[in-house]
Amino acid sequence: MKINIDNLTEDELIELNHKIVERLKFLETMHTHNEMMQFNPGEQVAFEPPGRKRQIGTLVKFNKKTVTITTENRQKWNVSPGLISKIKNIKSKTNNTAEIIGIHGNK
Repeated sequence: MKINIDNLTEDELIELNHKIVERLKFLETMHTHNEMMQFNPGEQVAFEPPGRKRQIGTLVKFNKKTVTITTENRQKWNVSPGLISKIKNIKSKTNNTAEIIGIHGNK
């Protein structure tokens, strides 16, 4: 798609910019929402923070752009839904052994 913006006035360019930014924000919101819908509150999930070991916890709630997860040691994390994976077969509350179910390319 090719759009010629060479003949637009400054006001028209500013208006176009606002519309583009608004559309991009909407698309990002929809993408995040679709990722969130892969999960349910109360579900066991896993994620790996940078520089730390994998965390296992329970998805507590959905936020605007993240999900809140409470880990086994009662830490609360707000994590992008694109960074979490479903898990099943947790063997114990103190053992981080679980089978990871891959969603959208995650572990």
